[in-house]
Amino acid sequence: MDANDLLKRFALDGLTFDVGSGGLTRLRLETDLCCSEIYLQGAHLTHFHPRGHAPVLWMSQSSFYEKGKPIRGGVPICFPWFGPNANDAQSPSHGWARLTPWNLLQCQMGSNGEVILTMGCSRAGFQVKYSLTFSTILRMAMTVELEPNACNGQAFESALHTYLRIEDIHRVSVEGLEDTPYLDKVGTPTQRPASHAPIRFQGETDRVYGDTQATCFLNDPGMNRRIQVSKSGSCSTVIWNPWIDKSQRMQDFGDQEWQTMVCIETANIGSNAISLDPGETHTMTAELEVLPIADAR
Repeated sequence: MDANDLLKRFALDGLTFDVGSGGLTRLRLETDLCCSEIYLQGAHLTHFHPRGHAPVLWMSQSSFYEKGKPIRGGVPICFPWFGPNANDAQSPSHGWARLTPWNLLQCQMGSNGEVILTMGCSRAGFQVKYSLTFSTILRMAMTVELEPNACNGQAFESALHTYLRIEDIHRVSVEGLEDTPYLDKVGTPTQRPASHAPIRFQGETDRVYGDTQATCFLNDPGMNRRIQVSKSGSCSTVIWNPWIDKSQRMQDFGDQEWQTMVCIETANIGSNAISLDPGETHTMTAELEVLPIADAR
């Protein structure tokens, strides 16, 4: 459906559809509580701005907006694998979900002014629904069902690859994972013990914290805020910043943009991959809330 058809079908105060960057269909939402923007390719959330706060999500100014190419920043959906496909090097990194046009299924307003949008796509025996609840808090819920007629069980990886906007990577810290060991993927992947300290950034960072359902806090004194990232149905958390050299190697990432972003990704990857039998479902959620920096631990 194009923007005009969507507007006729989904009428809601503050909700508009148009042709965004690269000719891709875009949904925009403006309410008394927040402003948001979503591209239907990949069900890709590119903007979330609670009223009274600066935007929460980071977007690269060098991002591609092209059919069949991933958008850099916001919240890409990684599914049904994370990173390269272990069985097919020609398959797209992070799976097909972020490259697929999703269908908008439902738009509704809640009793407290929140807006709930639900999108869906189906492929390879999986039916996926993605529900976004917009208020002063952003809630993302991804439900995966293995179709009942599937001949046997299947496993998948998933991640809400959330890029968060910050003032200066040298000044921020991430709390919540102090007591969790992690896989360090920079260079030769190495399992490392818990640091027993908040995460601070001094170089390229690519860490997978497994077997954790912990809430994380991104402390950002430069923006006078912290962002709380809470989750359910997720046992992996990924922390990522490409730093200088890697950002320069990526065509869709500005050479200096690494200084103003960090990813805290809600995920189920590696040994935390999810296995489903036919007809079974699994839901993973992530919530982002902006808090005053004075509340930092």
